[in-house]
Amino acid sequence: MNAKPTPAWCERLYATKATELILYGRALGLSHAEAEDVAQETFLALWQLPTAPLNPTHYVVRSFRNRALNYRRGFWRRLTRELESQRWFERTREESPAEHAAMRCLAALPGPQREVIVLKLWHGHTFEEIGELLDLSPNTAAGRYRYGLEKLRVCLEGNDYEQAERVGGAVAFLDSAPPIPKT
Repeated sequence: MNAKPTPAWCERLYATKATELILYGRALGLSHAEAEDVAQETFLALWQLPTAPLNPTHYVVRSFRNRALNYRRGFWRRLTRELESQRWFERTREESPAEHAAMRCLAALPGPQREVIVLKLWHGHTFEEIGELLDLSPNTAAGRYRYGLEKLRVCLEGNDYEQAERVGGAVAFLDSAPPIPKT
């Protein structure tokens, strides 16, 4: 065993990003166990770097993504993943019907839209950062996010969600008003 001590920056990064990376791995199509394995490999590689990267948060997400995409390429892994696709998130007894519906709708999104939504909402990245991570323009990332959210909204309609957002001091409903009938 190598007795090299773990750098403090790597420990802090692990404490703040490991869970997010596992969720991101799920968005990329990995099983929970596969995402954990890829996260472990990613942090092991980080630990072996001689110095900290200039932007460790960006580096770890990009490194994780590359490793996850490489991991997915295996044929047998793909078959296993497809069989497990029904269990996208780990279920708990406390899971409400609304949470189950949201997870089902998120899992049904096209991969690129799901990936951007996870990076934006759970990782807190800007569209510019997402564009850098995925090698696409910030406008493309924003479009994927916008279209994905619209698909989620349509999928979740009728699930008794409050669909209002604050704009200034007033409340603006996301659904449009019905047209005025012509008389």
